[in-house]
Amino acid sequence: MSYWNYAPYVSVAQRKAKAEKKIKQLKKKNPDISPIVIHGRTLATSWWGKSWNRNLERYADYRNRIERGRNYVRHGSVLDLQIRPGKIEALVQGARSNPYQVEIQIEAINKKKWAKIKSACEGKLDSLQELLTGKFPTELQEIFMAQGKGLFPTPEEILLSCNCPDWAYMCKHVAATLYGVGKRLDESPHLFFELRQASIDDLITQALEEEATQMLDNARQKSSRVIDDNDLGELFGIVMEDEPVFKKKTKTAAQKSSKTHLRLLPTDDKKIRTLSKRRSAPPKISPTRNTPKETAPEIELTELEAANLVLKNALQELEKAEIALNAIQTGVANVPQKPIALVAEIIMNSKTGIGVKELAQETGLEKRKLYSMIQSLKSQGKIRNRAYGIYEGKR
Repeated sequence: MSYWNYAPYVSVAQRKAKAEKKIKQLKKKNPDISPIVIHGRTLATSWWGKSWNRNLERYADYRNRIERGRNYVRHGSVLDLQIRPGKIEALVQGARSNPYQVEIQIEAINKKKWAKIKSACEGKLDSLQELLTGKFPTELQEIFMAQGKGLFPTPEEILLSCNCPDWAYMCKHVAATLYGVGKRLDESPHLFFELRQASIDDLITQALEEEATQMLDNARQKSSRVIDDNDLGELFGIVMEDEPVFKKKTKTAAQKSSKTHLRLLPTDDKKIRTLSKRRSAPPKISPTRNTPKETAPEIELTELEAANLVLKNALQELEKAEIALNAIQTGVANVPQKPIALVAEIIMNSKTGIGVKELAQETGLEKRKLYSMIQSLKSQGKIRNRAYGIYEGKR
């Protein structure tokens, strides 16, 4: 302390060295601490990080004080920052040897606001990745950022606390923590929804359910483009015929099968019409034990190959359409439940807890989907944090 009771000047290099030394000490006791590291002059780079900082700076109560934390967060003074439902906890290095403890409480988003936001998102969000990366329509960006009506908290919904001796409502340690949240959202934007205690799935699944319902409605409607059996023969160069069944005491191969057979014909229209006239009456087949094989009309090999190829492609397309329709009619409601049930089972069966990396290896799911499922399971009270990034089932 100087003669005039002013704190001595500390250079930027000294502050960074002091912070790095303290981080190493803390990691020995708690390896899970998560410091805020700023590279360059930009405090946030993603849409969520920038929007968080912009929301704080547009309120007069915060704009005049939050600037005090810029230098602190740039110099690495935020030694640890944890985001949990409704709460932000941080350790910020100040002038003293021991870091200060900062706690910021954020109220859950109002249910009426959340309902309006979900309604506005219907049909506008196609994927979770689109939401988390901030690549969604400008219309939704304006809705999310609406002052007092959007996703971001107002000063009335934020409660600040720091154990430093500074009497100011927002000290520089709290300000540094708030800017640190913007940087953390660059890395893990899903934490924003965890902080605001809102299910990120609500914004995505609602749009998908609407799309699935529309597909189901379309599937139930008979299309004018459905091909009749007779027209199918003309289109692909085939004739649909039923093999007759004969009643005999001794079962023959003809009696065991009454399936519809496809017989390839030339693709020439004149030949098709001629053959159709010849087959207007049912064929006369004597019910003998050895039924003679029916001779197919003579056609060139190239025509036969072409007809087979056309038929094969048509059958493949019909099979794909049938599979897709069955999946829509029977599996839409269960798609989001099966993976989340698997994730819940793995977490609950883990004795010492499990992280997202291990979950991704066991389930084969992408990390961003796992984060969303974990948040949903936590909100349902099925799992909890054992440590930062480690989850276990509630017992």
